[in-house]
Amino acid sequence: MKLKASFILFLCLGLSAFAQENLTYQKPSKSILDLADFERAPSVSMDTKKEYMLLSYRNTYKTLDDLNQEEMRLGGLRINPVTNISSTVTYINNLKIRKITAKNETQVSGLPENPRISNLSWSPNEKKIAFSHTTATGVELWVIDVATAKATKLTAANVNANLGNPFSWFKDNETILVKMLPKNRAALLDAKKDLPLGPIVSNADGSKSQNRTYQDLLKNKNDEANFENIITSELYKVNTNGETTLFKSADMYAGEDFSPDGNYLMISTIEKPFSYIVPLNRFPSKTVVYDKEGKMIKTVNEVPLFEIMPKGFMATRTGKRSMNWRSDKPATLYFVEALDKGNPENKVDFRDEVSEWNAPFDAAPTSIVKTKQRYAGITWGNETTAVVVDQWYDTRNTKTYLINPSDANQAPKVISDRNSQDIYSDPGNFETIKNQYGKRVLAIENNNLFLIGDGFTKNGQFPFIDEFNLKTLKTKRLYTSTYKDKKEDLLSIEDFKKGTVLVQIQSKNDYPNYYFRNIKQNNKLTPITNFQNPFESIKNVSKEVIKYKRKDGVELSGTLYLPAGYDKVKKEKLPLLIWAYPAEYKDKNSAGQSSQNPNEFTFPYYGSFVYWVTKGYVVLDDAAFPIIGEGTTEPNDNFISQLVDNAEAAINAVDALGYINKKKVAIGGHSYGAFMTANLLTHSNLFACGIARSGAYNRTLTPFGFQSEQRNYWEAPQVYNAMSPFMNADKMKTPLLLVHGEADNNPGTFTLQTERYFQALKGLGAPARMVILPKESHGYVAKENILHLLWEQDQFLEKYLKN
Repeated sequence: MKLKASFILFLCLGLSAFAQENLTYQKPSKSILDLADFERAPSVSMDTKKEYMLLSYRNTYKTLDDLNQEEMRLGGLRINPVTNISSTVTYINNLKIRKITAKNETQVSGLPENPRISNLSWSPNEKKIAFSHTTATGVELWVIDVATAKATKLTAANVNANLGNPFSWFKDNETILVKMLPKNRAALLDAKKDLPLGPIVSNADGSKSQNRTYQDLLKNKNDEANFENIITSELYKVNTNGETTLFKSADMYAGEDFSPDGNYLMISTIEKPFSYIVPLNRFPSKTVVYDKEGKMIKTVNEVPLFEIMPKGFMATRTGKRSMNWRSDKPATLYFVEALDKGNPENKVDFRDEVSEWNAPFDAAPTSIVKTKQRYAGITWGNETTAVVVDQWYDTRNTKTYLINPSDANQAPKVISDRNSQDIYSDPGNFETIKNQYGKRVLAIENNNLFLIGDGFTKNGQFPFIDEFNLKTLKTKRLYTSTYKDKKEDLLSIEDFKKGTVLVQIQSKNDYPNYYFRNIKQNNKLTPITNFQNPFESIKNVSKEVIKYKRKDGVELSGTLYLPAGYDKVKKEKLPLLIWAYPAEYKDKNSAGQSSQNPNEFTFPYYGSFVYWVTKGYVVLDDAAFPIIGEGTTEPNDNFISQLVDNAEAAINAVDALGYINKKKVAIGGHSYGAFMTANLLTHSNLFACGIARSGAYNRTLTPFGFQSEQRNYWEAPQVYNAMSPFMNADKMKTPLLLVHGEADNNPGTFTLQTERYFQALKGLGAPARMVILPKESHGYVAKENILHLLWEQDQFLEKYLKN
């Protein structure tokens, strides 16, 4: 896939506004183009028996034409009202199937012309795969027979994929429950033609309602009517021969979930009233259980509008939440309730309670376990074995318990008690297998569970498998990856008796590929895939993880790239690019730990600084920028000084190696990294220039918290003001490239943030350039925009850093 010369005419799109003189547009350098325009390897999905693998292919980028579609932004959704599917979906354009034991894949036959595939779903017996295809006018349902690799269309383009998964398999493997557009669906209201029937009215009743900023909210009655229209569906049963039968009449269906045995169906619907201040996941809802024929069994939950949020990250709503089917039982619901009324400031012995409820729900629910901290998840095993996790944000503590779900009087056994940010102490995740219902449960073999861990240590990454004994609660190490020049990810244990493990192995030059490893037969490897490196032009660059300390002793790290052929003896002084993203911590030990692996495949993406290693720059990627607040001190109390200390330590570390000119250093970041960049240019003289993409610069526009900050603006105005580059725009004298997507969908980083900050910089005479990428959200996906972004950054760095 090579670029045509015509792609270069981007400036005529009017993408840029700037405070300095206009730059003459030129083609990006060939080295950058070669890296940016690559052929993407397929994604891989396997059946649980590892008999077949599905390879899905998609284009590396979207196009501006892909983004230039009709779009409605309602209740937190962004949908295409013509096709009735999310406007942000990334489509697959080809599918192939391969037997694991075969060398070649088989092209799936019968696919639609110019396929736009999404919502892939294996049948319970994994012999069929359902998927949706988006046409110019709507969404169709298709199915693939895995053995023959043949695709068949089942419905017309009337599937409603606007909200959640549009279809679910029945247990019979031949029938699919599908959300369809109502046959009598009314036309959507047009804001240009349909005038509102009255003013917009909101009330404040005196109750505190401290919500973060949200995008794409409902704004008026027309929005409410259109929102109801786009999410309303009829439920149909569609068999694999294409025969359809109405299952449920029209409603605002938000989720459908079959019980493990397939005899019951839990359906959740969105209810009124809607809200103008929170998105749809906090609208009222009702959950009803039906039998598989559609007969109502029981209303199991009714959730009111959740606008008023107690303060703190561990706040939650009252009533039943996290309602799901127990995966180890045929038809038993479980749910969680807050014993502290959802308010973390209330002093109680237990925060949450997990209860179960057996179908047909004619008896009361029974308690399974109470947690001292906020419930964070459960993995079911069998009648007597389950693993529960709770956590508390303020202390970063997380505990893992072994429980007997059949005996609430049996005290939970603590099997892990740790700082969630302490990655060196992470015991790993318990391995699961599919049970007789096709649901994932704890793998229990000879009274043992199994843990698969990432294996981060102070000396590097060494993933492991541990055996955990249910009686002694002790672990025994079964396998540790010992690679020093490769990175191995342990994905799943395929055969416990034989010792077969599915792994993925990569190096900085070797694209990630799948293998079977036999840990009982001399760790023998059997290859499954053979994907090639699409980035040959950077295979010889120097890559290493460097570790260094900031002046208060905190350990830091970053991945350092040097140009191919760089002479480490002569040590030519090159310009340095630093890319980073701040992270908050409650202790120095955790902040100093590194999860970087120099053997991870070097995969440039649209936002990467790695491109510029081909143009004679040194790059320090993913530089550690911890912000620490120990004890009662909040991390942001010393945000600016810690940012500067982190930056100074990074520059000094690379300079000590002799590779750089300290007067030619640039800093860059995306989102909170952009916020970091603007602050560093404002409050230090360490950098020649900076690049800030899709950031927030005025914290008074996010007054009820941001990132990990739980205090609101009125509780800590000095913190909000001191951290806001906008409030300190008069101090900013360093060249800054500001980039933002025109349609940013991320809470807190409205495009207005960049526009207003740029206006302040321009008015105060700061050297700045602003680029608003058309149609883009928080991340950038259109090829034209990405190549233009690379050109903008390249020209900016050549002007202000290199020359």
